[in-house]
Amino acid sequence: MHKALNTEWLGRISYAEGVRVQEAFLERKLLEAALPDQLYLLEHDPVYTIGRSVSLQEALAGGLPHPLVQVSRGGKITFHGPGQLVGYPLLDLRERGQDLHRHLRLLEEVLVELSRSVGVEAATREGLTGVWVGERKLASIGVGVRRWISLHGFAINICGPLEGFNHITPCGLEGVEMTSLEAEGAADLTVEKAAALAAEIFAAQH
Repeated sequence: MHKALNTEWLGRISYAEGVRVQEAFLERKLLEAALPDQLYLLEHDPVYTIGRSVSLQEALAGGLPHPLVQVSRGGKITFHGPGQLVGYPLLDLRERGQDLHRHLRLLEEVLVELSRSVGVEAATREGLTGVWVGERKLASIGVGVRRWISLHGFAINICGPLEGFNHITPCGLEGVEMTSLEAEGAADLTVEKAAALAAEIFAAQH
């Protein structure tokens, strides 16, 4: 039986604040093993992030209009900004067989179900992490683990402009086209509404 799950909507915050919130919870979790798992839902001020395997020099080669942060997750460069729902699930993976691949599949399943709940037929693609609508990429996933507590998580484009992605090769995928639930036909959907749906779906699959 998995631990209970607490969910919190943080609104729009800086990337640095998102890291601080995760670190603070992780410290508590390592001291108090019985603490329920935690899902933070939010949107970020405009920022680019890159995973451990990419050099800052490589990422900055073309120049970027927003700050760039290197973080302790897998994956390459991506963009976060208003109109995008970010989820940070801090889960005890020791209760899930210490299986990181299973964790990634859980996040994909939640995002596919979220998309379908608003009328968008999204799916995963063989050999690629994330969620897609046809050939267009809708959501990115990048996670980290510390002492088998998961960090970082997912980002799904809900509404608004996507030009922040125009300055990078998202997730290192040449020629990829980014999309959002709004662009795929989901009407009157805000990030906060999407967060409420994601919280319900995540709790059901947790």
